[in-house]
Amino acid sequence: MPHLVAAPDKFRGTASASALAEAIEWAAHEAGWSCDRAPVSDGGEGLLDALAAHLDGARRRTRVSGPLGDPVEAEWLLAGRVAVVEMARASGLVLAGGPEGNDPMTATTAGTGELVAAAVGAGARRVIVGLGGSATTDGGRGALEALRPHGRLRGVDLVVACDVTTRFTAAAEEFGPQKGASPAQVALLRRRLEAMAEEYRSRTGVDVEDVAGAGAAGGLAGGLATLGARLVPGFELVADLIDLPERIARADLVVTGEGLLDEWSFRGKAVGGVIELADEAGADVLVVAGDVHGEQPVEAVSLVARFGAARSFADAAGCVAQVVAEDLAGRESRSPPRR
Repeated sequence: MPHLVAAPDKFRGTASASALAEAIEWAAHEAGWSCDRAPVSDGGEGLLDALAAHLDGARRRTRVSGPLGDPVEAEWLLAGRVAVVEMARASGLVLAGGPEGNDPMTATTAGTGELVAAAVGAGARRVIVGLGGSATTDGGRGALEALRPHGRLRGVDLVVACDVTTRFTAAAEEFGPQKGASPAQVALLRRRLEAMAEEYRSRTGVDVEDVAGAGAAGGLAGGLATLGARLVPGFELVADLIDLPERIARADLVVTGEGLLDEWSFRGKAVGGVIELADEAGADVLVVAGDVHGEQPVEAVSLVARFGAARSFADAAGCVAQVVAEDLAGRESRSPPRR
C-alpha cells in the first residue's frame, strides 16, 4: 500500500494544521493509501496544535493579561514536565483586533510571561515558548516583569521557538508596520529597543543585538534570552520532537502547505523545511497553499486560483482534500510508488 505523510502548516485564519492533516488523511484513505498525520509549525501560531498529539499532554487554560491589558483565557499544554506556550494566545495581534485595533506603543507581552509562570508553577521543568503573530514590540519587558522573581526559573529549560532570524532592534522596522505602527511610531519603537538593548547588556551581560532571532515577536525572544532562554529555529524544534525526518523517510508522497506561499516560506518556515526533508528522503511532494505570491522554487496548487477566494476561505480543509484526492487519482495512471 502506498504511504503518504500529511505535514501541513496552518492556513492562518481558515484552518488549523491538525484539521488540514485530517482532511489529507481522508483523501488518502479514499484513494487506498495509508496516511501518517504529522501537522507541523515553524514555532509561531499553530505550535500548540502541532505538538499536542505527539506530546500526549493535557490542555490547560489560564486567565492572563491580553496585549492591551484586557484579560484573556489562554490555552497551553502540559505534558509531564514539559509545557508548550504559544505567545499568540496571550499577546497576539488577533487579540488586539488586528493592526487597526492595536496600540503598537503600549501592546505588552505580560500575558506570555504569566503563561510561562503558570507552567513553571504547575511543575514544568522545560517550557517551550512559540513566537509569532504578536501584537507587541516591547522587547519582552512585559513578560520579564510578569516573571519576577526571576529565580523561579532556576533549573527550568526555557526554549524559545523562533520563526525568524531578525535582530533585536530591527524588529521595529521589520514588523512594526504589520502591527499598526506609523512611520513615526516605528522610529520611536526602534529607539526604545536600542535603549532596552543597552539596559539588558548592562544589567544582565547579555548583548541581545548579537543573538540571532532576538527580534522575534517584537523582541520578546531577546528579552527571554536575558533570562537564559535558548533561541532555536521553530521548525527544526518541531521536526525533532515529532520525529519528522524518520516519518518522511517512510513516505512515497509528502503533502504540505500553508495559507500563503511566498518567498518567506523558504526562509526557515515549515513548508520549506518539509520540502527539504522530503527531497533528502527521495519522496515526492505535493504543495497546496491558500494562495501563492510570486515565482516559487516548487510547483504549488493555489486554492484561490483553483476554487476562488470565497470557497477557499470558507472551506480550506475541504478544498485541500479535493486537491489531494485528484492528485492521488492521477497517480494511479502514472508510475507506481517507490515502495
